[in-house]
Amino acid sequence: MSDPGVRTAPLSSALHAIVLAFPVALYPATLISDITYLQSSVPQWTNFSQWLIAGADVFAGVLLAWAVLALLLRRAGKGQSAIYVVVVAIMFVVGVINAFQHAKDGWASVGTAGVAMSLVCSVLALAAAFMFHSRPVIREVRP
Repeated sequence: MSDPGVRTAPLSSALHAIVLAFPVALYPATLISDITYLQSSVPQWTNFSQWLIAGADVFAGVLLAWAVLALLLRRAGKGQSAIYVVVVAIMFVVGVINAFQHAKDGWASVGTAGVAMSLVCSVLALAAAFMFHSRPVIREVRP
């Protein structure tokens, strides 16, 4: 019989981590692409940034829906808090605004505002990953 103090990590936790991995990879890649554009002025870097933001926003939206659902279904007691949901929500909103910023024409597409929003999204994605992966999970070992 299992100890009531021991809990297992469900499959949904692993899938949640996989979805979280995309914003963690794509938002910092956008920041790198923005910095490269500012230093080189090659327009292809803005196009690359736009695609990276689009991919990150899609997965950030899925992640936000998943996190809100998990919070509402009271899986929050298993390590997820409302603060995590707020961080993911802010990351998603800033990411969408960043997508609109990057959709502008010419030099204004990136500029200071674009780099700043990419930086904020990157920091929030890394913070969300740290919050999600640093929660205590005790895996039950069955003989």
